[in-house]
Amino acid sequence: MSPLAGDASNRRYFRLDITGGPPRSVILMQLAEPEAFKQSEEAVSGATTSITELPFMNILHHLAKADVPVPLLYHYDQPGGLLYLEDFGDLLLAQACANGSRVDVAGLYREAIDTLVRIHREATAPANPACLAFHRRFDVPLLMWEFDHFLEYGVVARQGRPMDTDDERAVRAAFEGIAELLAAQPRVFTHRDYHSRNLMVRGGRGEGQRLGVLDFQDALMGPATYDLASLLRDAYIELEDSLIDELIARYVERMAEHGPAAGDPKTFRRLFDLTSIQRNLKAAGRFVYLDRVKHNPKFIADIPRVLGYVRRNLVKYPELATLRKHLTPYVPELQ
Repeated sequence: MSPLAGDASNRRYFRLDITGGPPRSVILMQLAEPEAFKQSEEAVSGATTSITELPFMNILHHLAKADVPVPLLYHYDQPGGLLYLEDFGDLLLAQACANGSRVDVAGLYREAIDTLVRIHREATAPANPACLAFHRRFDVPLLMWEFDHFLEYGVVARQGRPMDTDDERAVRAAFEGIAELLAAQPRVFTHRDYHSRNLMVRGGRGEGQRLGVLDFQDALMGPATYDLASLLRDAYIELEDSLIDELIARYVERMAEHGPAAGDPKTFRRLFDLTSIQRNLKAAGRFVYLDRVKHNPKFIADIPRVLGYVRRNLVKYPELATLRKHLTPYVPELQ
């Protein structure tokens, strides 16, 4: 048994090497507390059903039925809080891209888009009342909670002082406008953390790769652009703008093959950029929270990248001038 690097959660991971397989190895997930699953580590909204099953297992079963490449669950030791899972290997999408050519990166991200289309299409309909994700949603209160999480940690905690009242009022009004717009969009099954450190490259590099999807236990219903922004405006890897344009077009085209089109490209791109602002600000606030509250500083170095995305989007849209004016003085990376 060998320990593996963890994520931002309270879970721990180990690899168990097995004699006499297959499988040759198994991933052991250890929950912080066996019964802790009854409360999500992320804020949720609209959860009208009591949680009697581990969300990871609940969502896993739903995604597996939709033929999404999630790990097999070999055994769940509920009293011990231990899950024995299929081993997807050690190669994160982020690592594969850091060491890969432009052609490699583009190919991997095309597959990531195709996998996301499968999640949004096959896991969304028909609705599954037994799946927790269908009882949770990105509504205005939850989107605003994430914005406020950024203000609390990404601004006040970092600056060591509160915002001016007029500035805070103007910023929150702009945030509410974005939240209302995003909450009004048609909802799809949303992974909520679909990015390069939650996608595993299985079987090494080359043709026929298949990505494995992890960390889906906080899934809920939300706008299609949320997962897309998580993937393409990633905290851990910055993609070329030309590739982002291609991948957005690929997503829209693939989704349109199986349902209504996402609207005209300009409108969809604006929704994507506004979602990116919301998602990236939430990530920046979360990274400060992990440092100050959880004493986990390893994400601090990623803050300039996510706030750099926000700065470019604030400049891109004239209607965001008020938000830019009142927020920028408190966030050096936006200046």
